[in-house]
Amino acid sequence: MRYLGTPSGPDIRAAMSAGRLGCMTTPAQGSRIPEGVLYACDNSKFGSDGKGRYWPGAEAWFAWLSRTVERYGPDRCLWALAPDQPFDATGTLTESLPWLARIRELGVPAAFAAQDGCDQPGLLPWDSFDVLFLAGSTEWKLGPVAERLAREAKARGKGVHMGRVNSRSRLRIAEWFGCDSADGTYLAYGPDKNLPKLLKWLDELDGTPSLLGGTHPFGAPDAVLRASPARRDTRCCGTAGRTSRHPNPLTVPAPVAHFQESICPSLTTRSASCTRWPSASTVRPTSCRSPTRCTPAPTTSMTSMTGLATSPD
Repeated sequence: MRYLGTPSGPDIRAAMSAGRLGCMTTPAQGSRIPEGVLYACDNSKFGSDGKGRYWPGAEAWFAWLSRTVERYGPDRCLWALAPDQPFDATGTLTESLPWLARIRELGVPAAFAAQDGCDQPGLLPWDSFDVLFLAGSTEWKLGPVAERLAREAKARGKGVHMGRVNSRSRLRIAEWFGCDSADGTYLAYGPDKNLPKLLKWLDELDGTPSLLGGTHPFGAPDAVLRASPARRDTRCCGTAGRTSRHPNPLTVPAPVAHFQESICPSLTTRSASCTRWPSASTVRPTSCRSPTRCTPAPTTSMTSMTGLATSPD
């Protein structure tokens, strides 16, 4: 998973240039994106103050986005977030719809902000965006609905991003949901201390073994283990194997078996097309020697994130 930060100091810029981090840019952020670094474009509707004080207005935002993509290139852009209404699913749909197609016309993936209540019928325009951005309240974003929507987005071949990730525990949850990227203000405060810690967390995530042995260094977040024991009964990973419309598709996290017993017994080698989340569209991986389609076990979402959702991180 890629963590996106602002290039606010030489050490952070060096980590970005080394490929350890991506860059998050906004209309209010004046820092230059380091050469060759992958970047994403937020819209400042929520902003660092949580009140959208730096939102410049729709037309000014799109003019900034157009200049940014022209300057740094569409091939380096992970996604651009359409205007939204924080914590308001209906308002977000109204604000985003006129802009999603225009973002795609710039040659970059369009991101849509998922808010509390967006799982109601008609509030997620799946065909109109490329990346699901998990926004909304902390409790909602870390809860079972957001997890289910993240899985559905991956099954549809879309990227998933989680915002406001400022702790190891929340990074673990984002990874567990299958997020491709995450961002937060963690590096803005005490970067000399926090950058080494963040890189260590990311190293732990990147230390996943092959499907044939070991377990993830993190394992499942504690709250997930308590709430989702059925996750241990996953029969086999599903396949995504979709071709992105974008020349620089979001990096899909490497397949990983969180539990030794979750590996399909007939899976003998790691498959590049195999992803962690089973879905209704699951088909037999290229490396699975079972003569029939692998049948995914019923999935169980988290039912309680109380300890994490109320934490200040």
